[in-house]
Amino acid sequence: MDCVAVDELKPILLMLLCQLASGGVNIFYKFAVADGMKIRILVVYRLIFATVFIAPIALVFERKSRPKFTWTIAFQAITCALLGQALASNLYAESLVLTSATYAAAMANLIPALTLLMSVVFRLEKFDIRRSTGKSKVLGTGLGIAGAMILTLYKGIKIDFLSTNVNLLSHYESTTRVTVHHNLVSGTALALCSCISYAAWLILQAKLIENYPVFSSTALTCFNGAVIAGVYCLCRERDFTDWKLGWNIRLLSAAFTGIVGSGIVIAITAWGTWVRGPLYVSSFSPLALIFVALLGSLVLDEKLHLGSVIGSVIIVLGLYLVLWGKSKEMKDSSLEITAISDGNQRGDEKPLSPVQQV
Repeated sequence: MDCVAVDELKPILLMLLCQLASGGVNIFYKFAVADGMKIRILVVYRLIFATVFIAPIALVFERKSRPKFTWTIAFQAITCALLGQALASNLYAESLVLTSATYAAAMANLIPALTLLMSVVFRLEKFDIRRSTGKSKVLGTGLGIAGAMILTLYKGIKIDFLSTNVNLLSHYESTTRVTVHHNLVSGTALALCSCISYAAWLILQAKLIENYPVFSSTALTCFNGAVIAGVYCLCRERDFTDWKLGWNIRLLSAAFTGIVGSGIVIAITAWGTWVRGPLYVSSFSPLALIFVALLGSLVLDEKLHLGSVIGSVIIVLGLYLVLWGKSKEMKDSSLEITAISDGNQRGDEKPLSPVQQV
């Protein structure tokens, strides 16, 4: 396999790994909540574990390449931590409480569309509906949202061939009772704000990574997120018995969601936004629902339905269209730069500015 093919496949494989990790995070969230752990507290521990994991990596591998720390970088890191970690996570958790896991997951599928809109506004994405690339990105984003909605909201007939009849939550379901207070209007507003916050984080993360290396920016984001989320959580959760971690599922959930779900995923996401853009990264997010459905069938005895299969096929088709549009756009841009460079050598054109090259 040549270097060009590897460069093309690497972002796709890493984004798939991110969504698989996100699916695992959702499963561990279910374990922790079933054990009685508060989501807000889990968010804080998640970011603490992420910081402890990623900070030494940044110190070792980026000690020579890391530029001088400035107030601009500090502001970007704090903003990214607020929007992408503390705010988005807690708004989503609150929406879960006021609605349901299914409804909140369906609302989260708006992230690709919001990211596309913001990317166009901030000129991080080229958008010309008259060109095939523009049509492909819009259609692919729409199909991704539609497929995720079908997977989340439509059931249909049961599909039992992937079921293992293993339910690791059976013990908790028989001993834990959770009181739920529904408020659809407030829950919807909070879920929408969470999507907007996450999409804005993807945009800002692309700016931060231009000024600071991947691991260092991830460590800064996780650390600041832990501080912000911790202050908020301490104001809401004052019973310190709820904060205790033992050698149990709470510790395992905090460690997995922190090290894998935040430390590794945020670093890969930051790299992905740098090399391919925010829309490219967000287009993979509906795949997390597919992985959650598969993992739920394997370890939680959750039955797959026809809607899961139909939605998954539509999601994959939408993702393919977005990736095709981005790939063709990058090739067209490369050809334009080559043509202009040849013209420059003949003295026909002025040199391109860095902005024009992008």
